Amino acid sequence: MGWFFSPQSRSELIAELIQPQETERASVKVVAHALRGNVLWSVAEVTAKVEGVHRNLAPGQSLRYIRCDLLERSGGEWGYKPMEEAMHPYYYSCPASYLDMAPEQSREWREGVRAFHARRRTPTMPATVLVA
Repeated sequence: MGWFFSPQSRSELIAELIQPQETERASVKVVAHALRGNVLWSVAEVTAKVEGVHRNLAPGQSLRYIRCDLLERSGGEWGYKPMEEAMHPYYYSCPASYLDMAPEQSREWREGVRAFHARRRTPTMPATVLVA
């Protein structure tokens, strides 16, 4: 997918991305979201209103998935590039707690998220001073 730009502020764009969406086919609500730099992570829940929505849900069925929206400013406009876990976005700063909130769509991506958080928890070695 490509980028979508509009003449709005960053905060207006984020508000738009996390607001509930209603169509004739489905409703989508964001149940959790976090901003990590210019990456907006969210757990979205889609509920089908008709057959065949989002991985063939039946009407009334819901599914949660992890979404990754890259944010960027260009020419005075803010834009976003939407992705989801199944696309294996090459970004791993997703809150670890989100992995428990949605069924797995990409084992490799989740391994990358876990490795990212493990590296953040590992203290770095302090520099030592050698005395002669």
